[in-house]
Amino acid sequence: MTSPVSPSDRIAPRAALPGAQAATSRHAAWLGAAAIITDEVGRVLLVHPTYRDDWWLLPGGVVEAGEHPHGTCRREITEELGLDLPLAAVLVVHSLSPRHLDLQADTTCPGEIRYVFDAGTLTPAQVEAIRLPREELSEYAFLETRDAVQRLHPVDGQIMLAAYRARLGNTATAHLADGQHILDVPALDRHDVHVRYRPLWDNPFHRAHVPERLPVQQAWAWCFVPDGRVVIVADPGPRGALPMLPGGTVEAADATPEDTLHREATEEAQLTLADPVRLGWVLDETGEVYGGVGPNARLRLAARVTAIGPAATDPATGRPFARLLATPAQAAALLGWGPPGARQAQLAVDTARERWGLPTAHSAAIEEIPAEGMRLG
Repeated sequence: MTSPVSPSDRIAPRAALPGAQAATSRHAAWLGAAAIITDEVGRVLLVHPTYRDDWWLLPGGVVEAGEHPHGTCRREITEELGLDLPLAAVLVVHSLSPRHLDLQADTTCPGEIRYVFDAGTLTPAQVEAIRLPREELSEYAFLETRDAVQRLHPVDGQIMLAAYRARLGNTATAHLADGQHILDVPALDRHDVHVRYRPLWDNPFHRAHVPERLPVQQAWAWCFVPDGRVVIVADPGPRGALPMLPGGTVEAADATPEDTLHREATEEAQLTLADPVRLGWVLDETGEVYGGVGPNARLRLAARVTAIGPAATDPATGRPFARLLATPAQAAALLGWGPPGARQAQLAVDTARERWGLPTAHSAAIEEIPAEGMRLG
């Protein structure tokens, strides 16, 4: 019995080249390394080179002869920021073609391979310790990703977003060519999800009952599925989708904030909820977003998801929301609430375990809920 013949078996082998010719015939490309560094609420650190008028960069630089990319990244972080930061993971490997539109017309580039590493989250003390080499960098800034992409070359913005979302979503290393995914597109990229800085992120979280004098203007909930993950909804818009917990504004027809939660969870994400329990509230001193109503409470709850129906259009916005499953810790990072959000997420986890016997969700990639919905055990 003869063995199958593959197409490659029919190709005549290339004649062996002398060593010097073989070396010069190999593909050549520049090699670079950069880092995703964030502050406590998830804003991305960019630096502004003195030799560029308009465009900013992620911290990083050119891999020098004899260096490995991870060594370059750590060296550049130290030289550019004055910090010694460990690197946790490779978030992106990117291939740039030599004739890409973002390359300057007078730049002769054979192409570039760039590694983007996760250099973690800086504490306030580390932010204060940043020292720039003024001959090379004029300033730095922590920016929401929606603003950061405006300061980067378009392809650099695509790389930054893919790396940032790989970190948030706990996905495998993203492989990009000219800014585009060449393998499966993760859920956060597919829906263009951004983290939004929220001005009330550091307001105290009150565990006591809401005082009678304070109206409750908002009810959001950590909505748990049986494996301990929670549902996040993302509202699409012209500048990307912004993640939220299910819930919304308390309306006059809602008898209680729990009624608001049930209504909004159904409208936004087609969730059926059970056993909502109040976790606490955050004070909104002005109520500006609600028309300047004055001091009010933003209520936070936890609830069990008993059913998820087929995706539908949200009646309030006229568009469908993306529906994502994330661990509570991932959800807190997506919401941009910083350390207080992480503590609130842990409170929700503890409540779900004690009241409903739900497990603590294992770290996993953020997933999209199927359009047809999900059966829950």
